[in-house]
Amino acid sequence: MVKLWNQESAQWRVELQADGEALSQRMGEQPRQLLVSLGEEAVTAERLRQAAAQAVKTVRDFGAESAVLDAAAAVEALGAEGLGALAQGAGLALYRQEAWKERKDQPFTLYVAGAGALDAQAVLDEAAALVRAVCFARDLVNCPANKLTPMDMAARMTEEAQKVGIETQVLDEEQTRALGMEAFLTVGTSATHPARLIVLRWKGGKEGEAPIALVGKGVTCDTGGYCLKTPAGLKGTRGDMAGGAAVCAAVLALAANKVPVNAVAVIPAVENRLSADSFIPGDVIGSMSGKTIEVGNTDAEGRLILADAVTYAIQQEKAARVVDIATLTGAVVAALGFTTAGLLTNDEAFYAQLQEAAQRAGEQYWRLPDFPEYKKMIESPVADISNVSSDGCGAITAGLFVGAFAGDTPWIHLDIAGTAWVDSPRRAYQAKGATGAGAATLYQLCRGLAQEG
Repeated sequence: MVKLWNQESAQWRVELQADGEALSQRMGEQPRQLLVSLGEEAVTAERLRQAAAQAVKTVRDFGAESAVLDAAAAVEALGAEGLGALAQGAGLALYRQEAWKERKDQPFTLYVAGAGALDAQAVLDEAAALVRAVCFARDLVNCPANKLTPMDMAARMTEEAQKVGIETQVLDEEQTRALGMEAFLTVGTSATHPARLIVLRWKGGKEGEAPIALVGKGVTCDTGGYCLKTPAGLKGTRGDMAGGAAVCAAVLALAANKVPVNAVAVIPAVENRLSADSFIPGDVIGSMSGKTIEVGNTDAEGRLILADAVTYAIQQEKAARVVDIATLTGAVVAALGFTTAGLLTNDEAFYAQLQEAAQRAGEQYWRLPDFPEYKKMIESPVADISNVSSDGCGAITAGLFVGAFAGDTPWIHLDIAGTAWVDSPRRAYQAKGATGAGAATLYQLCRGLAQEG
């Protein structure tokens, strides 16, 4: 918990310094003091997030239940942005994964002082709402497949969304079939737990203004179908709905902070299992757009459900812009590792807005090329398009497959396969497991659009 300090007693005092030895502590004073160096380089919001997270983890490791963080240096450097970054880093560092075993977590409160003339409470409230949303996304992604079916995910998302005034709708198999969402339903054909299309509408902007659509992959269990995954691959499939968790978190934060923008989250939730009814390589299936798809690999299922979800967002929600986000390919992990997500787009202005949002959020995205040669790799001799490449380049061609269903609508694709989950945290505010990747960037993107008017 991060709170504004009102002279409450605390066991530690944390001070940020522009120089000095990092994480040095003065043990003989009351309260004990922790000095955190910001280094000699220019102060950034991301460095402040990291510093606050490391400070919280350090004093908590000493057994503390409370500390006061002097934010004066952060506020002097970056104003409200600096204070918000500290609160975000500390809040995320305090996250504890949902567990299915008995345990007792020691409570911890971080007080923030030194905000000067800022409306500190408003800044902390906004940061807290974003942190809660990101932590909710982490909880969902950390959840085992037997604890989070498509119907479970729909129930948890809609319950949270309704608390903050978000309009919710969950479409079942009959309703999505009536819309022609064959690609989406084909993936879920073999599942015991039926597919659901989850729609969360935040109507904070002008009435009738076209929303931005955030489309997130929601595969709660992925065996690969007939293109069966390895045992190691199967164990990691709980995180294959991280894109869906991210877009849900983004609209939760938008609503909690009453950001004046219209945004809709569309989450196609399915299981990709194996049965006698499963689709197989070589099948030709339809889609909501009318395009036919040749199935080259049943483990390339995420792009199939995203194709129909993107079409739904444009046709049914009348989206003016679309961002899709997914743990889509192992190829992007091979290319960019665990700190940077892949990106494709068809609109330069929209791309610039996303990059600005990512910088504010402290997340990294690398734009992938989309030369004509790559589009030829997903051509099919028997259908309008193939769901896999004929010649590698999997991260690029997977994204371009989804983009084919966006048409001329401004569109961005984010592949977070490498950033959604970490076995070894890359940043101080991460913990082993789900990171909540993408949620903060999408929130900042929508917030920026609202400010632009």
